[in-house]
Amino acid sequence: MPERAVVALDGFGAERGFDVLAEGARRAAADGIGLRVFGPPQELYLEDVPGVEVVPCAEAIGNDEDAVPAVRSRRDASVVRAAAAVADGEADAMVSVGSTGAAMAAATFGLRRLQGVQRPALAVRLPVPGRPVLFLDAGANVEVRPQHLVQFAYLGAAFSEAVLGIADPSVGLLTVGEEAGKGTPAVAEARDVLAGSEGIRFAGNVEGRDVPAGVVDVVVTDGFTGNVSLKLMEGTARMVTGAIREAARSNPIAAAGGLLLRPALGGLRRELDPDATGGAILLGLRGIAIVGHGSSGPDGVANAIRLAARCVEVDAVGRTAELLERGGATRGALVAGDGT
Repeated sequence: MPERAVVALDGFGAERGFDVLAEGARRAAADGIGLRVFGPPQELYLEDVPGVEVVPCAEAIGNDEDAVPAVRSRRDASVVRAAAAVADGEADAMVSVGSTGAAMAAATFGLRRLQGVQRPALAVRLPVPGRPVLFLDAGANVEVRPQHLVQFAYLGAAFSEAVLGIADPSVGLLTVGEEAGKGTPAVAEARDVLAGSEGIRFAGNVEGRDVPAGVVDVVVTDGFTGNVSLKLMEGTARMVTGAIREAARSNPIAAAGGLLLRPALGGLRRELDPDATGGAILLGLRGIAIVGHGSSGPDGVANAIRLAARCVEVDAVGRTAELLERGGATRGALVAGDGT
């Protein structure tokens, strides 16, 4: 393991501009994290930051492009070069806050899947106050089969134990009712398999209201449901914190009460801020790939880089592969299927 993690950072894609991305890089570098930033030096102004190397790159893949063919055909695009740096051993992990589709495609093609993993899954730590809750898939696989949900459960449990430090994490399957058989045929079949599986503490079905309550440590679903749910939770959190802020300013008495509550509300706001989590990790690959929010501020960019470095430091890929194999999730015998 290297003395200092080196992270390949996609130097394009931040919705709030190059200044935000550069400031996030500076904050992460101040923590001793090495960075190779693939982007335009004249926009980033990072040449004098210790531990940061800017690799000139002028090409980016946008949100409006078809990600897979763009990644396959444009080897000089910043996100493709960041993935290649990890694959070639020039960096230990990659981070992108640009196009999610391009980041996932570049990482999947460049870093390749772990042996036995059928589909990578995008996992994000939810901003649930008081405890870490891992949620996957957050958008990598819109349509899934039962065997994919089973592997997501093992991937999530392994990552929670290796990186989040949760011993024997509980796993729940998101559906429309707690009873067995509730949900789509794929969910019902996956539940039956998980209920009889070894090497995982399966807690059964969970409903939407259970997710922000932190009833289980890992919540598993398909990428369509997961992405919609995640965006709904993020929007609700912003709306609630905004409504509390407005209510505290509504009259002099409320303002006085707001002053007393400011420390507690400030802490809650920080816990609910998506920037605090740093982004999502694409699980199931032979390397580390973090996909951050395009709307990230400097803290969001810095925390995405810190998450990548943390995954390197604890050997998240190696430990996840070990836990997957120990649980039998990569041997292809849990659910019948063709692996696609």
